[in-house]
Amino acid sequence: MTIYKNRNSQTGFTLVEVMIVVVIISILAAIAIPLYSDYVRRARVTEALGLLAGMRPRMEQFFQDNRTFEHACDAGSVAAKPADTKGFAFDCGTPTATTYTITATGVTGSSTDGFVYTLKADGTRGTSSLSAGWTGAPASCWITSKGNTC
Repeated sequence: MTIYKNRNSQTGFTLVEVMIVVVIISILAAIAIPLYSDYVRRARVTEALGLLAGMRPRMEQFFQDNRTFEHACDAGSVAAKPADTKGFAFDCGTPTATTYTITATGVTGSSTDGFVYTLKADGTRGTSSLSAGWTGAPASCWITSKGNTC
């Protein structure tokens, strides 16, 4: 018994099938990329706020040891300024004997550009500004998600 192959039939994908796959991948990417970018932004905000929150007990420890906040953020002290991250730069300003303000500012050109969070000696948490796409006005809390949610 002999089986003959049709020499005119070809195997593979047609152009229409390839275009359908390209359209499906494009739709999935259009949905996934913005969601992922927002996820990364929220993760960087959370990291910065964790570092700010961790500064408060260290500043209080420095005050208990020295009876002043002056020079608390100096390198080598118990309350040294946090190291900058991929999304935020930290600044202690100039602490006085009884007050301090620590600021986390979003790095220019990153997804956190525009965010500014503060922590003061009396424990007040503040949001001075937000990144584009996040709604809400400056608040006396740390805004952690879109929609002015503290």
